[in-house]
This record gives sequence, structure tokens and C-alpha cells, in this order.
Amino acid sequence: MVSKWAKRFFQMAELVASWSKDPSTQVGAVITESNRIVSLGFNGYPHGISDSAETDNREMKLLKTLHAEENAILFAKRDLSGCEIWVTHFPCPNCAAKIIQTGIATVHCPEQSEDFLSRWGDKIKVSEDMFSQAGVAVDWLPLNQN
Repeated sequence: MVSKWAKRFFQMAELVASWSKDPSTQVGAVITESNRIVSLGFNGYPHGISDSAETDNREMKLLKTLHAEENAILFAKRDLSGCEIWVTHFPCPNCAAKIIQTGIATVHCPEQSEDFLSRWGDKIKVSEDMFSQAGVAVDWLPLNQN
């Protein structure tokens, strides 16, 4: 059973994801400490960069885009040791490295769909291995928890 706080924070991550202008993948992240929101982030271009996600080709979009976890970490502007992060999609290896480096203790993420796993399963495995080695807990939320 998912706690009311887990449900709230994951719903917040989903709401924040909807702020992304990316037409193909919207990702949200919420960093918490003791049931308090520390920071939010969604995937998108950096401030001041022409918001041309819809017209840039895939390669250019990938080069310019900050991930939701990166934005949440950058916006926090504080020590994140012991915090938790709630994400709508499992972190890629680059974001996993940043999560580990900041001292975030737990990653909460919904179980991934078969479609998502078919596209990103190899990277998810790398991230899972990194979290395991670094002692970062991973909490898989059931897909039907809403």
C-alpha cells in the first residue's frame, strides 16, 4: 500500500512533468525532506535558450535539454544529503550519478511500462547498479497506485 505522502509527492512530480514543453517525453522530479518539498524540476531547455524543442531535431534536443532531476538539484541550491527524490521516469545514468553525488538517499519511481523498458532497459540497469553500489535506496511504486 502506498502512503498518502508517497501518493502526494508522486502526483506532484506528474504535475511538474506537465510543465515541460517537450512534445514526446515529459518528466518531473520532486525533492523532499521529512515530508517537505525542497525543490522541483522538469525536463527542458536552460533559461534564455530559444525554446525550440518542437523544431529542433532529436540530436539537438538531447544536447540542449536539462533533465528533470538535474533541474531539481540545481534549483535546490542547498545540501541534499539524506533527501528523497520522486521522479516520473527512472533516472538515466548521468542523472543517477548526480543523485548519488548530492547525497540523496532514496529514489521513488513508478514501475516502468514494458514500452519504456524496451527503449531504456539497458540504461535503467546501469542506473540501478550505480544506486546499489552507492547505497541509494530505490522504491518502485506500483503502476496502479493513483
